[in-house]
Amino acid sequence: MKIILLAMAIGAFAADWPQWRGPGRTGVSTETGLLKQWPAGGPKLLWQATDMGEGYATPIVAGRMIYLVANQGMDNEFVQARSTEDGKIVWTTTLGKVGKPNQQPPYPMARSTPSLDGDRLYAMGSDGDLVCLIAATGKEVWRKNVIKEFAGVSGKWAYAESPLIDGDVLVVTPGGAESTLVALQKSTGALVWKSQVPGGDPAAYSSAIAITAAGRKQYVQFLDKGVVGVDAKTGAFLWRYEKTSTGPANIATPVSDGNYVYSTNSRRFGGALVQLHASGNGVNAEEVYFERDAPNTLGGQVLSSGVLYGTNPKGLAAADFLTGKLKWQSEADGPGSVLLADGHLYVHSESGEMSLVEATPSAYKEKGRFTPPSPPKHTRQREMAWAYPVVANGRLYIRDLGALWCYDIRAAR
Repeated sequence: MKIILLAMAIGAFAADWPQWRGPGRTGVSTETGLLKQWPAGGPKLLWQATDMGEGYATPIVAGRMIYLVANQGMDNEFVQARSTEDGKIVWTTTLGKVGKPNQQPPYPMARSTPSLDGDRLYAMGSDGDLVCLIAATGKEVWRKNVIKEFAGVSGKWAYAESPLIDGDVLVVTPGGAESTLVALQKSTGALVWKSQVPGGDPAAYSSAIAITAAGRKQYVQFLDKGVVGVDAKTGAFLWRYEKTSTGPANIATPVSDGNYVYSTNSRRFGGALVQLHASGNGVNAEEVYFERDAPNTLGGQVLSSGVLYGTNPKGLAAADFLTGKLKWQSEADGPGSVLLADGHLYVHSESGEMSLVEATPSAYKEKGRFTPPSPPKHTRQREMAWAYPVVANGRLYIRDLGALWCYDIRAAR
């Protein structure tokens, strides 16, 4: 009976947020009926949980369940399910150890978002542990370690990837010359193909997307040495763009629209757009622009009606997607992570503040701002609030290290 009730609890709702950056990996929600203006002090706080351990990982939400990856110390990284009603723990399953605990600068923590597909949950640990779990109970279905099995090579801050589920396959990035990217059967973990990207890039900290461009279905991933595209059926290398890979950490997921792919270099250098063209058996990536002030921080970018929204070092900005030219620039927040829902931008700044801004190209129009109560202290060098916000089923979820807040953002009915 308990398993049946838990299965009912994860039944899909129309406005779930079941994977990294939402249903389409775009940071865009189709949910409507949300507040257009926040009251002073922010929307209604439903609950706060402070017992999650450590981590920078963004949660996902499906039905009445929240799933996240966290850690307690360096020897216990785990996947956890919690109730959307009160934030209490439903189950916990061990992933493994925290990867590269002696990394410098020192940010050794869990950092990957799980992916939900039907009744299965997939998660990647910072030490390369990849698991498939039964979502209702946390029972393990299969497990691999991408370092041991695929000679994987991660960056200095270990693995920080959210598995991509595309049809019957799961795509992850071990990194390295032998298996830069791999596709696995999602049901069993059996290998479908290995992609040996020229240069044998280590994995970076981004998560792949599936696109169809230049007449080819592709998986696009931001590796240590650049953005690449590989054939979705075979893993064959198609193209590379390197100009946005010169920062300390390639993190933001690329943004795609038609034959165009946008990528961004950390917070210091800029963002770039390439246009993909068929070229013989491959694909050519032609640079359209590289703009220093275009949205370019690790908090990601969202695209709406030809306008790209995200933060740069100054704050939230809007830019024309096809030219990179700014339409407006705010200096209210500094860098942060962004999602789009019901015509509004939800911005979680690295300082921990949340703001609501109308998604319009005409001007910066703030609709509310607050700081969640009792935030955790950031004690590591240059450590900030890095988890992305989540909007699901009329609620806003904010994580910062061991704290998780849940707010009611539904408009009055």
